[in-house]
Amino acid sequence: MTTQQELVRFLEDRFACAQACTACARACVLRVGRTDPDATDREALVRQKALWCAEVCDATCRMLAEQNLQDEPTLRLQAKWCLLVCLECAQVFDGRPDAGPDARACRDCARACTEFLATLN
Repeated sequence: MTTQQELVRFLEDRFACAQACTACARACVLRVGRTDPDATDREALVRQKALWCAEVCDATCRMLAEQNLQDEPTLRLQAKWCLLVCLECAQVFDGRPDAGPDARACRDCARACTEFLATLN
C-alpha cells in the first residue's frame, strides 16, 4: 500500500525528472544549432548524440507528463533509457571545450532519472 507521503515523493520526483529532461533536450538542441553541419566526423558525432538525447528526453518528458500513465514497468524502462542516453551524451560533450553547461544538463537529467527510479522501488 502506498502512503500519501510516498505518492507525493513519487509525483515530485516525476516532475523534477520531467523538468530535467526538458532542460537537457533544450541544451542538446541548442548545441546542435551551434555545430557546423559540414564539420568533421567528430562534430557529426556530437550533433548526432545531441539530437538523439534531445529526442529521448522529449519522449521521457511527455511520458512523465501523462497523468493517466501509471504503468511502472514502462516508466522504469523509459527512465533507464533516458538516464543512459544522457550519460552517453554528457561524455561526448566532455570532449568539447565550450560544452560544459550542456554536459552538466545531461548529467542533471541522468541524476533526476536515477532519483525518480528510486521512487519506483
